[in-house]
Amino acid sequence: MSSSKPTKVHSVRLTNSGQAARATSMADLMKSVKTSFISPKKGEILAGTITKLNSYEILVDIGAKTEAVVLEKDKRLLRNIIGILKVGDKVTVSILNPESEFGNPVVSLRRFMDDKVWNKLNELQKSQKVVEATITEVTRGGFIVMVGDAQGFLPNSQASFLETGQNPLGKKVAVNVLELSRLAHKIIFSQKAGQSIEFEKEIEELKPEQKITSTISNITSFGVFVSLQGKSHLIEGLIHISEIAWEKLMEVPKDYKPGEKIEAVIIGFDKKAARVNLSLRRLTEDPFEKEMSKFEPDKKISVSVSEITANGVLFNLGNGIEGIIKKEKIPPNVTYKEGQTVSLTVSMVDKKRRRVILAPVLMEKPIGYR
Repeated sequence: MSSSKPTKVHSVRLTNSGQAARATSMADLMKSVKTSFISPKKGEILAGTITKLNSYEILVDIGAKTEAVVLEKDKRLLRNIIGILKVGDKVTVSILNPESEFGNPVVSLRRFMDDKVWNKLNELQKSQKVVEATITEVTRGGFIVMVGDAQGFLPNSQASFLETGQNPLGKKVAVNVLELSRLAHKIIFSQKAGQSIEFEKEIEELKPEQKITSTISNITSFGVFVSLQGKSHLIEGLIHISEIAWEKLMEVPKDYKPGEKIEAVIIGFDKKAARVNLSLRRLTEDPFEKEMSKFEPDKKISVSVSEITANGVLFNLGNGIEGIIKKEKIPPNVTYKEGQTVSLTVSMVDKKRRRVILAPVLMEKPIGYR
């Protein structure tokens, strides 16, 4: 019986010339297949198209083997994405993880959404278009406000509350973009930008040193805001805390209430802030002018220490007059404490700073003392 040998079969393919070419291994065949898929890397910014968008899942086609899954932990950002974008929109994504345990790239749309917000803010700043803002927080220097998806700051100097002194939280105000810095993440809004021309018309009949009657509209840590009658409309005025009384005040007196009428004198106009600067203390005679004649140079006085500061030792000389020993005039190895009575000599009267410059009375001059 003759034995038959098994026939060896070769896979073949035709070349362009029609000749048969022997196939190699499966690995070589796989290598010969060209694909258009990309392999994303962590931190890359890639373009894509939204293919699915709902509150449970957001998918983006970035050209990888599988669709990318958007991961955002910020609920407000997530709500903005769902509310603003739609399926088919072109976006850019940041790669957080090239391939999750499920095989999908994990991406973020935060940078893309931030770009949209800042581009919009830049447009608003250029056009000076007025938009609506909502006050969400009150700070010492002003108000935190929301304009769409952007959180910014409305400084007291750029705010205007002429109607009432009520709690402004939740209040809607009309603002425009005053200043932007994406690097510092600074967004400054203003209620007054663009009002200069109107303001100048309103103050045509007002002049410095003129006494006016105004209505308190708001109390802040640095002064009292009032509304007063301009040529045809109400305009804003400010009585700074330093202009309330001749003596130094640490806070605005509690007896000032929103809605009360108050007489003041005009001391200037802040056209940039569209505001009239007012004073209460200048309605009365400056006690310093009257009292300073009591403090002639070289006069000896004995007073108590009222405060120790970085600039020197302060003394209350009565009637709102402040005295100071400058730190460079404090003798070596000499210390002072509040309430301590000290013998002093008047060096000079500083009219500009409204205080008396003092020096300690020395029994003998220490070495190195000037």
